[in-house]
Amino acid sequence: MELDLIDVQFDLAHIKPRELEEAFEDPFAVRFLPDNDRSDGSSRYYALGRTVANRYLFFAFWTDGKTTRVVAAREMADTEHKFYDRKYAEFR
Repeated sequence: MELDLIDVQFDLAHIKPRELEEAFEDPFAVRFLPDNDRSDGSSRYYALGRTVANRYLFFAFWTDGKTTRVVAAREMADTEHKFYDRKYAEFR
């Protein structure tokens, strides 16, 4: 997977590219079905993932199978963090 981070709409100084890669590679990441009801016809995926340094991230992205373009990324909200922890506990 090639991660496309050119001209992103969030601050790469706050969330490093390596952290996004780690969150994508998180084996316990929670990924949601695509949002197909967009006016531009593209599909966006949403995910919750954790980095090696235990940073919990929410990110929205699209992919064509080879390239993944991150549209938005931020720290998880408290409710998202609790949801991730519940799903993680189910797999352990």
